[in-house]
Amino acid sequence: MKVNQAKKLKGGTWEFTQNQPLKEPLVLVFGDRFLLESKDIYQEIRDLYPDGHLVFGSTSGEIMETSVYEESITITAIEFEKTRFEIVSKNIKDFVDIEKMGASISEQFNMGELNHLFIVSDGSFVNGSGLIEGLESVEGFKASITGGLCGDGARFEKTLTSYNENPKQGEVVAIGLYGEALEVSYANFGGWTPFGPERTITKSEGNVLFEIDGKPALDLYKKYLGEKAAELPQAALLYPLTVQQSEDSEPLVRTILNIDEEANSMILAGDVPLNSKVQLMMSTMDDIAEGACNAAELAMRDRENKPELAILVSCVGRKLVLDQRTEDEIEEVADVIGEQASITGFYSYGEMAPFAGKNECQLHNQTMTLTLLSE
Repeated sequence: MKVNQAKKLKGGTWEFTQNQPLKEPLVLVFGDRFLLESKDIYQEIRDLYPDGHLVFGSTSGEIMETSVYEESITITAIEFEKTRFEIVSKNIKDFVDIEKMGASISEQFNMGELNHLFIVSDGSFVNGSGLIEGLESVEGFKASITGGLCGDGARFEKTLTSYNENPKQGEVVAIGLYGEALEVSYANFGGWTPFGPERTITKSEGNVLFEIDGKPALDLYKKYLGEKAAELPQAALLYPLTVQQSEDSEPLVRTILNIDEEANSMILAGDVPLNSKVQLMMSTMDDIAEGACNAAELAMRDRENKPELAILVSCVGRKLVLDQRTEDEIEEVADVIGEQASITGFYSYGEMAPFAGKNECQLHNQTMTLTLLSE
């Protein structure tokens, strides 16, 4: 595996940390939404990698090595030596529901040989839970899935992604990796603590939450937020919900992406099933950094080889809590996985990964999620 990396700050020029010749590389381009809206950005990166497979995603912060950038674009170009990859891209506007879209994507891959799917998805229109359900619904699907929902800072206006074209809204890009030589491991961890009473979801549809304990969910949430309610939906990133569907299921963290004042409802990044138990959550800087360390240790636990590439997808809510110490959680990961691994990634509106040791993917919020690759 050969890896090139570069960054460009707003108004600046490209700065390469490695720039060796690569043949038909996978090129991951993560950047600020406003910079990706430039009509020239696709051609600019195409000129750098004429035979590259270019995957774009907007972010709430760009991760490269142990640094976190804003108002920038980062490039990680990967030439696999023993691994084959295919890329499928589809748009939500072409489908009646997200599950059908997910299934349509999976059907494009060779189920018998597919090792792993990495997803770069629109983060505004796409229900991540439904997307995962559709991806895994195809007969014979056995691959693991990781990835994330693209971000837009803490603005929640629109997100952009694309494959081999200018970035646009509504797109989901799936990178399928094949080959027995490829070792993939993954993990996620939060570091958030539940507080307050445990309540029950009494009315919801998919990822829209209407009522908790028979009362309007938005009213209840505003009551807890107090003066911060005026800053919704951004303020909700500091107080996500833990959602447990049953006593036997792992609790999932859900971030509020938007609110609907007329319907008195909240739109979350993933499903909030009826009768699930919910609690508010909060965290501290130290808990967030420790959570990232735990995620890295889980991802490294059963590996046979040292990772060559680490793709980090961390939630924008963690970034807001860490503030000036955002790089702390990246440094924690780097210390665990080793300096031989190139690090790339982004801050997201949702993270995709199985729980450690399992294969079935879940949508997470407020976690640090790692995908570690080696050949």
